[in-house]
Amino acid sequence: MSDSFPIDEVVRRTGLTSRALRFYEARGLIAPLRTGSGRRWFGPEELERIQRIVALKKAGLSLGDIKRLFDRKPIDLAALLGAQRKRLAEQAEEIADAIGLIDTALSRIGRGEPLDAATLCSLIRDGEKLMTDQTQAWQDVVDQYYTPEEQAEWRERMADAPEFSQEAYQAQWRKLSARIEAALPLDPASDTALGFVREWFALLEPFSRNATPAMWEGTTRMYADMARWEGKVEPGFSSRVWEFIMAATRSAMDEGKDIGPLPAWFPHSARKEG
Repeated sequence: MSDSFPIDEVVRRTGLTSRALRFYEARGLIAPLRTGSGRRWFGPEELERIQRIVALKKAGLSLGDIKRLFDRKPIDLAALLGAQRKRLAEQAEEIADAIGLIDTALSRIGRGEPLDAATLCSLIRDGEKLMTDQTQAWQDVVDQYYTPEEQAEWRERMADAPEFSQEAYQAQWRKLSARIEAALPLDPASDTALGFVREWFALLEPFSRNATPAMWEGTTRMYADMARWEGKVEPGFSSRVWEFIMAATRSAMDEGKDIGPLPAWFPHSARKEG
């Protein structure tokens, strides 16, 4: 194994975590050699494969798409790369807009108008602070329910989820929540309630497709405890809506009704139509 490396050396060379490398192995993306004691060793081919995975992820491909590509299975690369190009173009427009603001500020400063530039800088700082505060608030909430190791596993598993606009996704949650709020009070066992449950789980599908039982349990526990942190962050729905959806979900599951997309490990009875 003179041309092979242990996992800690691969971590140093690639910048990936050992957990990420083990996750790639579990997904069948890489196949390191194993010693008699079970220790992983990575040869030149595996190192090259890892570098390809990193490059393809940067190009916007999910781990599932990369696996299909490695297995020489059909994949719509044009659509994937087209979506990635669109996202980068949008980012380029945002950068261009920011540069335009800076150029305008510099021009006004040059004309002896420092007040406008100061106001602009203040607005920029306020916007950055708002984003930072919300991100930190969410992190504070998540830290109460997940260890750093569990959060790392979450990020690695969700890295395989298709890319989408978080802003648009949050808007979908707010729209569904508003419709549920408007319908309350409502019998959790009603057909209308079942319809809301199915919409809920359809919207939750990007998470449920990749969630482990531990991730599912932790998230359920976090939202069941919303009274402690509601108002500090914006989840897209209220505790009242959450409690109704949980009651309607239990009712549907008790009757063996189909409640929508669920993880593969979820009890089979929850998938049947009563």
